[in-house]
Amino acid sequence: MLEILSLIRSDGDPRWCRSVPNWDRGPWLETVLGLRRAKGNPRPRLISSHLPIQLFPKAFFTSKAKV
Repeated sequence: MLEILSLIRSDGDPRWCRSVPNWDRGPWLETVLGLRRAKGNPRPRLISSHLPIQLFPKAFFTSKAKV
């Protein structure tokens, strides 16, 4: 899924996917390092997670984030 979203974000140009590692393009939300990377990435951000939906903050559900 991350590869597909990365290609959509880069308008189908695979150079970004080939040059930037997965953990930098879509860092894991549940790790401290991943959260720092995600906050530093330009918008629109790609964020990866395997957290159960119940553990997401309530503000997430009223935001413009797409899942």
